[in-house]
This record gives sequence, C-alpha cells and structure tokens, in this order.
Amino acid sequence: MDIMQMDRRTLTLLGAACSTMLTMHFTVQLLSQHLFYWKNPKEQKAIIIIILMAPLYAIDAFVGLVDIQGSETFFMFLDSIKECYEGLVIAKFLALMYSYLNISISQNRVPDEIKGREIHHTFPMTLFQPRTVHLDHNTLKLLKYWTWQFAIIRPVLSVLMIVLQLLGLYTGWISWIFTIILNVSVSLALYSLVIFYHVFAKELAPHKPLAKFICIKGIVFFCFWQGVVLDILASAGIIRSHHFWLDVKHIQTALQNVLICLEMVVFAVIQQYAYHVYPYAGDVQERLRKATKED
Repeated sequence: MDIMQMDRRTLTLLGAACSTMLTMHFTVQLLSQHLFYWKNPKEQKAIIIIILMAPLYAIDAFVGLVDIQGSETFFMFLDSIKECYEGLVIAKFLALMYSYLNISISQNRVPDEIKGREIHHTFPMTLFQPRTVHLDHNTLKLLKYWTWQFAIIRPVLSVLMIVLQLLGLYTGWISWIFTIILNVSVSLALYSLVIFYHVFAKELAPHKPLAKFICIKGIVFFCFWQGVVLDILASAGIIRSHHFWLDVKHIQTALQNVLICLEMVVFAVIQQYAYHVYPYAGDVQERLRKATKED
C-alpha cells in the first residue's frame, strides 16, 4: 500500500480508522481488566458504560466519514446516538458516586454521617428550590431525577426530530425549541453532578471524581465547541467547497468527525488513569505477590 499515491479522502479515512482502532484498543484493554477483576459489579457496571463512551463516539464519527454524502436525517441520527448515550453516561456517573458513598435510593439507605449536610443552590435554581437545603433521602432522590430526566428527554426528542425531518416539518423555529429544551435538560443534569461533588468532595477525593468527570464532560465539551467554531468558520467563508458533489455543510461535518476520531484516542488514554482497575485488583495482586514470595 503506497500512502503517497492515495487521494486525500482515502488518507483521511485511513487516519480516522487507525484512530478509531486505537480508541477501541485502549478501551477494550481497560474493559478486559475490569472484567478480569470483577469485584464490585454495581460500580464496575457503571464504569464499563462510561468508558464505552469514547469508542462509541469514535465509531459514530467514522461511520459519518464513510458516508460523507449522507442526508441531513442520517447525520441527525448519528448525532442522536451520541447524545442519547451521553444522557445514560451522566446518569450512571451519579450512580457511581452514590455507590462510592454507600448511598442507595431504592433501599432508602443514606449513611448517618452525611445526613443533614447543607446544599446551597444558586440562581436560577433558587427560583424553584430554597437557597439552602439539608441533605436527606428526598434530596438525593431529587438529584437522581435531575440526571435521569436528560437520559429520557434526549431519546424522546431525538425520535421526534428524526420523524419531523423525514416529514419535512423540522423547521427553524421547531429546531430552536428543541435546542432550548435540550440545553435546559442537560444543564440541569450537569448541575446535579456539580452540586453533589461540591458537597462530598472530601469523601470522594480517593476515587478521583474530577478526573472521571473530565473524561465525560471533556468529550461533550470538545465536540460541542469545535462544532461551534466550525460553524463560525463556515459562515465566515474560511471553510469552502471545491467539489461539485460535496457542499460546505458536508465538509464541515467531515472535519468535525475527523477531530472526534482523533480526540477519542486521547480520552481513551485518560480513562486508563481515571477508571483504573487497581481499586478492584489490589487485594488480588497482593495475594499473588505473597504467593510468589512463599514459592
């Protein structure tokens, strides 16, 4: 295979494919470690769902590159897959934090040492909640609902968007309404995570919650803001089309997908640190070392 003789599109696909495979390699490596040291199913199930976010984004972006001339509905469907999974990941992240603190909403279990702590809400949440709330079972249940609502609203709106797009009814003002609803929904979900971390930062410190959260928010942050930057560049005429079969919108989407494929390799590597298997493998490895010494 002579790389120098390849056209630009083939080189782009090759690079994106290699990046996607690297992302999958690091993720499968971490996944297999957790499965091998399957010590705490409740926590590790949540971790597995979270670490699969990077390869899902990479594969989704690569599919978009393969069929770069796809319809607007096709790309809307690909975006919906990513964003629906994002909702699930945010909900599972809070569930993981609850598990670290031995909190169980279904079993009405809240450790006595964390009951009564103060949660200070800020504007605009103070329009709907008291400025200061004391933590109890109902408060924790509310935080859980705030994260799960996005995991439900996102798929419902995605289906509506695709159906309206197919029917030719997805107009500009409907798009704006959906965008506002989704932004409010995801903001509420992220707000609940920030509030929870602020209250329990000390207890959660050994579990590196900030690094874990950055792996999630970083993926969403880069995907969103680089999309905004590409929109600006396209509107300014910096991104142009030199192909009669490929317009500016498709080129913009292709650039976004290439960047996602590259970035997911970085996040897959970061996840090796943030979601390391050591907390679950420590006892096993210690016993192996002792057995080796005895031999």
